[in-house]
Amino acid sequence: MARRTGRRPGNPDTRESILDAARTAFAQRGFQAASIRAIASVAGVDPALVHHYFGTKDQLFLAAMNFPVDPGEVVPKVLAGGQDGVGERLVRAFLGVWDSPAGTAGIALLRSAVSNEWTARLLREFITTQVLRRVLDQLDVDLGELPLRGSLVATQLIGLAMMRHVIRLEPVASADPETLVAMVGPTVQRYLTGPLPT
Repeated sequence: MARRTGRRPGNPDTRESILDAARTAFAQRGFQAASIRAIASVAGVDPALVHHYFGTKDQLFLAAMNFPVDPGEVVPKVLAGGQDGVGERLVRAFLGVWDSPAGTAGIALLRSAVSNEWTARLLREFITTQVLRRVLDQLDVDLGELPLRGSLVATQLIGLAMMRHVIRLEPVASADPETLVAMVGPTVQRYLTGPLPT
C-alpha cells in the first residue's frame, strides 16, 4: 500500500471547536481583547493549531463570521486615490459585495443580527474592526472623532443593505448601484472627512 504524502486533512470537529470558541470570544470580549491563546484554551487545543487552521486572528475572525470577502483585500482599493472620493469608493465596494452572490452570507448575518444580540455583537465587531477602523485610520481626521465618524458611516452602509436586501424598499432595492453610489457616497464622504457639528 502506497504511503500518503502531503499535509494530513484537518479534523472537522477540531476546526469547529475552534470556530465556536472564537465566536464566543469575539462576541463577549470584542476583536481586540480576544486572544488566540484564550480561544485555543477554550477549544482545548494548542495555539499553534489555531494558526495552522486559520493563520492570523483577522482570518480566524472572518472564518468565524462566515463572511465571504476579506476586507483586508477590499479596503486598500477603497483607500487608493486618497481622501477625496473615499466615500463613493467605499459605497461602491460595499454594494459590490452585498449585491454579488457572495453577499448572501452577509444578508443572512444582517437578518440574524436584528433578532439575536450575540450575532449583533459579532456584526458590530466585524464592521468596526475589519472595515471602518481600517478606513478611518488612514484618513487625516481627529482621533477623538473616529468612533462617531465610524458609527455615522455604519448607519448609511448597514441601512442601505437593510433597505436594499432585507426590507427591499423600492426604488432602492432595484436601483442601479452607480445611482446609489452617487446619492449615498457624498453623505459617507461627509461623515468620513467633513466637519462635524460641535
